[in-house]
Amino acid sequence: MLNIVIFGAPGSGKGTQSARIVEKYGLNHISTGDVLRAEIKNGTELGKTAKGYIDNGQLIPDALMIDILASVFDSFKDSKGVIFDGFPRTIAQAEALKKMLKERGQEVSIMLDLEVPEDELMTRLIKRGQESGRADDNEETIKKRLVVYHSQTAPLIDWYKNDGKYCHIQGLGTMEGIFADICAAIDKL
Repeated sequence: MLNIVIFGAPGSGKGTQSARIVEKYGLNHISTGDVLRAEIKNGTELGKTAKGYIDNGQLIPDALMIDILASVFDSFKDSKGVIFDGFPRTIAQAEALKKMLKERGQEVSIMLDLEVPEDELMTRLIKRGQESGRADDNEETIKKRLVVYHSQTAPLIDWYKNDGKYCHIQGLGTMEGIFADICAAIDKL
């Protein structure tokens, strides 16, 4: 199985590029954001708990996220692989994901890091908020999310480098150009 972690700051294009990877390679997609938004929309207990963290720009607790992901991962039968979008976000989550996959005879094949300058991220997210009405895409919350990203999530780059799974992708340019770079990295596997 091809198990891909797509990585980058909020607004780096993870969702957009994930959709293209899913279409080209026939993978299943696990977007923690989509999973959590569905739980919130459905008013589940998990959704209510998650909403409290998200509204404050905080990350969901690891044990909760791994349980959700394991359940979704296990629901994919005869899968060619999975793209993990928005997870892991901390080293503890990366270790938990590695353990969860190993228990299933799987591993992360590659971690694709979409790098985008911060001023561009802010522009993209504010535009997305205006177009989609997403409540967490406002300047104050975006700044909090970027602080959390730099302090808690960016250290994953070195973790995946040490694990031999890291691949840098320049996240500026045309969607087609970025996707071509992603495909070149995946096709080398």
